[in-house]
Amino acid sequence: MAAEFARAAAAEGIELRADATFDWLCEQGHVGVERVAKARRDPVIVEPVKAALTVLAAIYAHLKGDVAVLRSARENLFLPVDLYHEPSGTLIALDGPEHFTSARLTALELYPAGTTLGFRIEEHTRLCQELRGETDGLGRGLAAKGFGFGGAAPERAYHDALRDLAAPAMGHPPLLRVTALDGDGAAAYLRERESLQFAARGRQ
Repeated sequence: MAAEFARAAAAEGIELRADATFDWLCEQGHVGVERVAKARRDPVIVEPVKAALTVLAAIYAHLKGDVAVLRSARENLFLPVDLYHEPSGTLIALDGPEHFTSARLTALELYPAGTTLGFRIEEHTRLCQELRGETDGLGRGLAAKGFGFGGAAPERAYHDALRDLAAPAMGHPPLLRVTALDGDGAAAYLRERESLQFAARGRQ
């Protein structure tokens, strides 16, 4: 799906990477964000990072994650990003049905009012409410680090929140989150092309 999206974007002159990694986006979650932010000693990101950490810690706790696991996790195991527009610094996530669950709804409901996002939170909330009866069962038998057996959905919801909130806190534009329930990357690009083209123009 990401490859199809990238090809459609490239046809209109927007080059996207599928191999980008970020030191603040790793297995340590928000603990890693705090570590990297402190090491950078950049006063511009201090307050945004503090605000993001507060929300992410609350989300992790509500999803019943074990913070001790984050503290002992590897700082060099980076979490993937679907696509990245390097000139503007914009991260892009493509969301299939597995991203619209009760766990994701819990996370979204903890986002402070007025949070700057690269997607319509009302639409994502609605889809979570509509689809969770089916999607909550996806990966139910899988274990997830920090969330235990059956923790795949909470882990995914937490990682989605990590990308949403930490990216702008660390100096990137808001992450562009694209809904692709049918798995059709090319069609998803056509639906979101204006948003992506706007992001591409923003920092070139």
